Amino acid sequence: MDRQYTGSEIDVFYDAERCIHAQECVRGLPQVFDRGRRPWVLPDAGSPDAIVETILRCPSGALRFHRADGADEVPDAETTVTPLPDGPIYVRGAITVRLPDGSTESVTRAALCGCGRSARKPFCDLTHLVPES
Repeated sequence: MDRQYTGSEIDVFYDAERCIHAQECVRGLPQVFDRGRRPWVLPDAGSPDAIVETILRCPSGALRFHRADGADEVPDAETTVTPLPDGPIYVRGAITVRLPDGSTESVTRAALCGCGRSARKPFCDLTHLVPES
């Protein structure tokens, strides 16, 4: 379930279950995104353009936005698939993901499981970091 952080010019949405802790947000715009603070997202602490630029670097799609001026995220024109060695598979573009229950979800960015052990298939849940027993 998404958590919403409301600002005067932009709202930020965060899906903790999709987050793979790539830290693009906290490294990119620490005055807005700070995991040590509550609330950890302050949409009014940065410009909407800087927030959008930072959110678009989130490879999992855990962060999304809605601008007050109506300029929402547009998928990349070309769909790309980037497998990481011993990690997730990043996909970007206009993507339809089929979930285990047969339903579908339209996303623009996702980190898919590359190890086959995720409890949240097809999405990565960082299980690849846990040694197999």
